[in-house]
Amino acid sequence: MRAIIWFVLLFAVAVVAATTLGTNDGLVTFYWNGSRMDLSLNLFLILLVVTCFVLVTAIRAVGALVGLPRRARAWRVARRDRTAQASLREALVQYFGGRYSRAQKAALRALAIQADTHELPQGSEFTVLGHLLAAGSAHRLQDRAARDEALRLALELASRSVATRTAEEGARLLAAEWALDDRDAARALELLAELPVGVARRTQALRLKLQATRLARQPHDALKTARLLAKHQAFSKVAAQSLLRSLAFESLDAARDAEQLRRIWQLFDVVDRRDPYVAARAAQRAVELAASDDARNWLRPFWDQLGELSADERAAVARAFASATSGIGQDWLARLEAASTAYPREGAIALAAGTALAELQLWGKARLLLQQAANDMVLDPAARRSAWLALARLARQEGDEARAATCFEAAARAG
Repeated sequence: MRAIIWFVLLFAVAVVAATTLGTNDGLVTFYWNGSRMDLSLNLFLILLVVTCFVLVTAIRAVGALVGLPRRARAWRVARRDRTAQASLREALVQYFGGRYSRAQKAALRALAIQADTHELPQGSEFTVLGHLLAAGSAHRLQDRAARDEALRLALELASRSVATRTAEEGARLLAAEWALDDRDAARALELLAELPVGVARRTQALRLKLQATRLARQPHDALKTARLLAKHQAFSKVAAQSLLRSLAFESLDAARDAEQLRRIWQLFDVVDRRDPYVAARAAQRAVELAASDDARNWLRPFWDQLGELSADERAAVARAFASATSGIGQDWLARLEAASTAYPREGAIALAAGTALAELQLWGKARLLLQQAANDMVLDPAARRSAWLALARLARQEGDEARAATCFEAAARAG
């Protein structure tokens, strides 16, 4: 089809030329030093076109010949640029493939090509990425000296340009992650503190901060960080609740005296203080630090709303309350009777009420409730043992050593 079109065009040109030039009788005369030369106008036009074509071709040929070294140099630079880019891509592939030694060599090769070729545009992002790949590979190879040097170069280059700010943030996050791998919590927290506010609130930064604070044994800071992660939906609801609860337990267990325990409790989020398991743990810790009054005050809101708690939550609150009955007042009597009446088949409630009534010297009611708790096989062995020991103390107070011995034996069998 293309050949047919060319033929048609050629015939059209021939027709136009024959029509235009066939009747052209003009002459072109040249005078030079007394000489005269006559040419037909058609020949003159043809020669003019040919001369122009020859001149243009000659000029282009000379230009191409003169620019040959420049083009050769540009071709060599382009080839080295392609080689550097290929080396960087190879480093990425090898790094993700777990071949860290090859990845490090490829990244260093890419950086060397760029450094040796001054004609190449010295792109900061390319260089920073190369140094980060080399640093990451060195970290995997446990070469901390090479890793720190490559990271220093990456941060130094990234800080020079606004365009590489994202690369700088990534370098600092990687450095914090590597510090955690080295079990250096202080260094990780220092690097994370240097991040801008917006970057520090990203999920990855918060995850790293959570790991660092837990490694540094800062449970309260870890709890606040975990709550932020939960708000960002970084965990499932069940996992978030379990993590927050365990971190609250760690914070409470870190208290060394009652005053410190009170400060920790006040620093807790409202949601944490409304968690029955956290309150029960706080009450148990308060009892260990001789602060039973605080333990009862923290458990009071849950004891007044037992109906809103699940059976497991009621059991946790009741067991904690049973250990915090020392010095209990008469104002608790109505609450205890109401709870034992509302939940007559729950051994944990019976244990708590019986222990408290025994403290209030209401031994008859206390014995019945403690006997119910001691015989409740659903209760864990520690709670049943506590009930038997309470019964043994009651028996001794009444002078019944035989029954006390029987209760002590039953407590031993309970585990």
